[in-house]
Amino acid sequence: MKDIINKVLIVGGTHGNETSGTTLLHSAYKSAINSQFGGLTINFAMGNPRACKQNIRYTEEDLNRQFSLTSLATEAQCYEALRAQEINQQYGPKAAPTQDIVIDIHNTTSNMGPTLIVLQADEFHIGLSRYVKQHMPSAVILVEDEKPPQDHPYLCTIGKRGLMVEVGPQEQGVCRATITQQAFEMIQHILAFCELWNNKGRAVLTELTVAPAFRLDKVVEYPLSDSGERVAMIHPELQDRDFHLLQAGDPVFAHFDGNVTTWDGEPTYPHFINEAAYQHLQIAFATADSISL
Repeated sequence: MKDIINKVLIVGGTHGNETSGTTLLHSAYKSAINSQFGGLTINFAMGNPRACKQNIRYTEEDLNRQFSLTSLATEAQCYEALRAQEINQQYGPKAAPTQDIVIDIHNTTSNMGPTLIVLQADEFHIGLSRYVKQHMPSAVILVEDEKPPQDHPYLCTIGKRGLMVEVGPQEQGVCRATITQQAFEMIQHILAFCELWNNKGRAVLTELTVAPAFRLDKVVEYPLSDSGERVAMIHPELQDRDFHLLQAGDPVFAHFDGNVTTWDGEPTYPHFINEAAYQHLQIAFATADSISL
């Protein structure tokens, strides 16, 4: 049977202070997508309307961590858990997906540029990554396939395929026109590839150039005192250098007492550097390996 992409769900406002998605859902961008891709059945959904109204990331718990099969089957104990179950009922269910692809739009305060996050590296996602990179050279491809897509708690995993469009830097609660335009452009390329895939299937891979990409490795936490207080900040030579090579001896943390911590691991590519949303988790950045798709 031919693998056809028909039903597409585009979600904005999964985090209420990441405004590119909500702007896209309430602007001419939405009508442009509908008119440009009439061959696809496209639905739009607001992820967390209560958080969007308050211009905060979430009201009680992170909505984008509520979509594990266990959480969806458990009685909701907070607004975001309840909202996840509503979304799953309307557009899922995750256990038997009805959406062919779910695209979830996010913003980051880190200097990651327009980043396409894919959760698997099969033929479809390899072709998609190549197509997006070929048509949008500024795009970065990040693969988070450390576990099967169904095991991730992300909203986009309620579909047969799920993607996250992560664009920055953009301050929380602020809308930058250039950042929103990049998100819109990336979505256009994703949908254009879906139509190309419907016409040509796996044969399209041979028409596309191999794309550079990154594969998530691990997260690095801030140095803490014995009492759990943070004792350092991102070193200025690392700040804003998302997806740039970090090698042994390069400065990583500037300590409040004047000392400097340097990188002592294997060469890596940091990203989500100093991400505001992860500060309460004491996450300084994530690392990645360089790969090709």
